[in-house]
Amino acid sequence: MLYSLILDSVRIGSKEHLLPIGFAVLFATVLIIFSRYKLSYKYKVVVFQGLGVTVFLGLISYHVFKIYEGDYNFRTDLPLFLCSFMALVVPIFTFKRKYWMYEILFFWIIGGTTHGIITPDIPDGFPNPNYFRYWIVHMGLLTIIAYATVVLKMRPKFTSVFKSLIILQGYIIVMMILNAILGSNYSYLNRKPNSASLLDYLDEWPYYILEVELMVIPYLLLIYLPFHFLNKKARKKSLSK
Repeated sequence: MLYSLILDSVRIGSKEHLLPIGFAVLFATVLIIFSRYKLSYKYKVVVFQGLGVTVFLGLISYHVFKIYEGDYNFRTDLPLFLCSFMALVVPIFTFKRKYWMYEILFFWIIGGTTHGIITPDIPDGFPNPNYFRYWIVHMGLLTIIAYATVVLKMRPKFTSVFKSLIILQGYIIVMMILNAILGSNYSYLNRKPNSASLLDYLDEWPYYILEVELMVIPYLLLIYLPFHFLNKKARKKSLSK
C-alpha cells in the first residue's frame, strides 16, 4: 500500500489538528467577505456551487484512491458517517439552493461537523489521503453553511430545529439497520470512537445514544438562539417601514 507506513492518528491540539483549521478559517473569512461585498449575485452563486463540488470531489477522490489501492472495507470506509453523507449530497444544495435543505444542513453541520473539527477522529495523519479528505469535508461543509448564511442570507427558523431533528432520527434508524447488516459502526451507534470525543464523558453503549438524544434538542435550540434575536430584529425593522 502506498501509504501503509505513514503516521499516527491526529492528536487534539497538535499541528496537524490546528493548522488546517487556521488555514480554512482564514480562507473562508476572506472568501465570504470578498463574495459578500464584491461579487454580483450571479457570481456569488458560482462560488457557492464551486464549494459544493470541491467538497464532493474531496470525498469521492479519496474513495476512488482506496478502491484503487485494494484496501476498501465496507464496514469502515463507506461514506455513511454523517459528515461524509452530507458531503455526498451538498452539491445538490449548492446548485439547487433549496431552503428545506439549508434548514437540515445548518443544524447538522453546526452541531455535528463542528464537533468533528474540535475532536477529530483521523487514524492517519499528514500526508495520508484520509487526512486531506477529512479536513476538506469538515472545513468545507462549515464554509458552505457559513457562506449560505452570510453571503446568500439564508436564515434558520424556529421550526428548522425540529425539521432537522426529525430527519436526523430517520438517518439514525437507517444507520442502525446498516450497522446490523454490515457489522459496522457508522456514526458511532455501536461503540464510541477510538479517539477522544465528548462521548467519553457519557455512559457506555447503548445508554450514550439515549443521552445524546436527550441533549440534542437543547443543543440545537442553543445554536438557533442568536438567529431568534436576529429574526426578531428583522421583523421589527420591516414593521417600522
